[in-house]
This record gives sequence, structure tokens and C-alpha cells, in this order.
Amino acid sequence: MMKLTPAALLGRLVQVRQGEATAMLWSFAYFFCLLCGYYILRPVRDEMGIQGGVENLQWLFTGTFVTMLAAVPLFGWVSSRYPRRKLLPIVYLFFVANLLIFYVLLQFRIAPTFTARAFFIWVSVFNLFVVSVFWSFMADLYRNEQARRLFGFISAGGSVGALAGPIVTAMLAPAMGPAHLLPLSACLLLMAVLCIYRLAGRVARSPGDLLEIGRRAAEQPIGGSIFAGVTTVLKSPYLLGISVYIVLGTVLATFLYFHQAYIVSMAIADSGARTALFAQIDLAVNVLTLMCQLFVVNRLIARFGVGTTLMVLPVLAVVGFLLIGLAPTLTVLVAFQVLRRAGEYAIARPAREILFTVLNREEKYKSKNFVDTVVFRGGDAVSGWMFEGLRVLGLGFSGIAFVGVPIALLWAGTGWMLGRTQEDMRKKLEWRRKSDAPESDQAATPQNSAGTGGMGSVGGDGPPDIR
Repeated sequence: MMKLTPAALLGRLVQVRQGEATAMLWSFAYFFCLLCGYYILRPVRDEMGIQGGVENLQWLFTGTFVTMLAAVPLFGWVSSRYPRRKLLPIVYLFFVANLLIFYVLLQFRIAPTFTARAFFIWVSVFNLFVVSVFWSFMADLYRNEQARRLFGFISAGGSVGALAGPIVTAMLAPAMGPAHLLPLSACLLLMAVLCIYRLAGRVARSPGDLLEIGRRAAEQPIGGSIFAGVTTVLKSPYLLGISVYIVLGTVLATFLYFHQAYIVSMAIADSGARTALFAQIDLAVNVLTLMCQLFVVNRLIARFGVGTTLMVLPVLAVVGFLLIGLAPTLTVLVAFQVLRRAGEYAIARPAREILFTVLNREEKYKSKNFVDTVVFRGGDAVSGWMFEGLRVLGLGFSGIAFVGVPIALLWAGTGWMLGRTQEDMRKKLEWRRKSDAPESDQAATPQNSAGTGGMGSVGGDGPPDIR
């Protein structure tokens, strides 16, 4: 029997082509380091939330949203002045410095209540920022065609990190204490910076048709104003469509989270048993996510396209909320929650990130960061109040679940329209590269970026109408 070499085994897992494997594996390692570091911090954050006072949690969520509003223009200012090869290390080194400061404050118990609350907010901001910057880099680094084949496998790096982080925390926290986990997370962030430099070096040595962005683009600052991320989103039908897609998904996820909180609290009285159930849900989600990332999502996108892939989770949500409306039981809830979360991490997120591959660099970094942070957290805040408002109006669990069905249908339609628009923009980019060779190393230009593309416009076989 012929033995499979590592390269042959990798080729069976993902449709990687010659010259792509090294960059893909460094990207995998990069995402592993990020999420492993975050999942080491997540239990510490939850403990800090308790130490800061459970009765103050709603203020901590409000504080997180306000901090996001302040952080976005700061990120816009930094990204306007530094090229990509400096921007990304600056972001991660900033968070490393923050971690070391929090380590000193926690270790010496300096203002413990204030520090606990500040750390809870900081981790909530940190998570969205580092992941958003990661996917901005990936959208900047890989061509649209490569993203369709490779993003699923790269996403699996994060899932492996999400599995490894809690294991590390569970093993070390009882003996070391929560504070001593912070330097370990900082080390993982430094390893992520190493991956960035290795990827940047790979771009510099690669042939022109291997990776999308060449050395010249990496050496140039993104430019623009500090509020460009916000203004571009407001002017762009395409970016507004992505924002709507994210908000609709967030509304349904929050609805399901509130259903989970109420149904589980009524079905299981014991706190330990509830905690064990949540742990089992997390384990099932992470395992299913990893399997889908390795074996499903790349083939799904290649076979059916981005638009259809973006519709998978909304269609699942239609079925799930119908079932909860008809039978709001613990079994139905757990099954739907596992499938929904795994579908979000393994299928919807990689497909959504492909949408950004057709944008220019300012949109990939600034606008994407605004969408991934402020829009996401804003959706969280609004949907929580929506759920409580529906309860005040007298709707029970079944009634609120049925309200989720038309929202899920609108979500599916938004995904389909985004897929069509993205395909049209991809064709325009390909046509420009063929007709304007000196600009072939540009990811996108103002003429063909999201600001000029309408939702749902599809180009024909001839030259696109670029205004």
C-alpha cells in the first residue's frame, strides 16, 4: 500500500496548488495563535465579570460598545499612516503591552474591582479587533479564487486554537491562577506577529500570480481619513449589504441565546448541570466546526458559489426557529444551537470574508474593521432590547421564534444578493487586470470598489460599465 506523504495528505484535505502551501500553513498557524490566545483569556474575562459584580454586566456590555466607538477612529488613524507590514505588528504589539499591564495590575491587586471591569471590556474589544485585522490581512493577501479554496482550511486553524485554548486554561489555571495566564496569551500574540512577518516575506518572494498583493502594495500606507471606514460603509450599497447581513445574523443569534437562557434555566435547576451542558454544547460546536472547515466549506463554495453558501445558515435558521416555535423544548434548542454556531464559524464566516476580497485596501482594513466591531456589537445591543420588547408585548417563546422566521428569510435573500454582487465585482476586477497589466497587483481600485457597485448588479460577458 502506498504511503501518503504530508503534501499528498494536505492535497486531499484542501484544494491547494503548487506554491500556495507554505503561505496557507503560515496563515493557519497565525489564526491558531490568535484564537488559542483569546480562548486562554476568555475564562479569565468571565471570572473578571463576576468579580466586577454580576449586577453590573449590562454596564460592561454598554462599556464595550462605547469603547468600540472610540477605538475605530484610532485604528483608522494608525492604518492611514503605516503600511501593512508595520500596521499589523503595531496592532498586536499594542495588545501585548496591554496584557502585560493587566498582568501587573491583577498580580499586585491594584484597584481590583476597577481592573476586573476594565479587563472584561478590554477582552471583548480585543477579540473582535484581532480577528477582524486577521481577516483583513487574509482578504488582502489572497486572490478571490484562492480564498474560495483556502479560507475554509485557514479557518480551521482558529478552530484548533479554540479547542487548545480552553484545555490549556483548564490545566494551568488551578495551579497558576488566572493572572499568570496573561503572559502566556501575550506569547501567542508574539507568535502571531512572527507568522505575519513570515507571510510578508513569502509575498515578497512569490511570483506575481501566486498571491494577490505584491511587495509595493505592502509597503504603502493605506491612507485616507481616520473616519474613512465609517463614511465608506455609509456610501457603499455593497458594504451596507454586508452590514445588514451581519446585523440580521446577530439578531437571530441573540434571540436564540435568550431562548437558551430561559429554556435551560427552566429545564435544569442545578447550576453545575447547566454548566456541564454549556460545556458539552461548546465541545460539540468546536468538533463539528473543525470537521466542516476541513471537509465541507471549500467544496461547498467551489461547487455552489459564495451566494448559495451565505444562504446555508439563514435557511437553517428558518427551519430551526420554526421547530422552536412548534416545540420549544431543550432538545430542539440544543440541536439548533449546535448546528447554528458550527454553521456560523465553519461556513458563514469564511464565505463572508470572501466578500471583502474584491474591495480596495482601505475598505479591507478600515471599513471591514468598522463592520466587524461597531456594527456587530451594535447589533448585539439592539437585538437584546428587541427580544425584551417582544416579551413585554406579550409574545412567548413560540411567538418570538416565529418572528425570527421572516428575519431569517430576509437574511437569506441578503446573502444571495451579496453573492451575485461579489461575483459581478470579481468579473470586473479580472477584466481590469487583463486590460491594464501595470495595475495587476492592485487588489481593487476606487472605480471598481464597493462604493460604485450596487447590490445585485450582474455584469455581462463584455467589458463592465465602470463609472
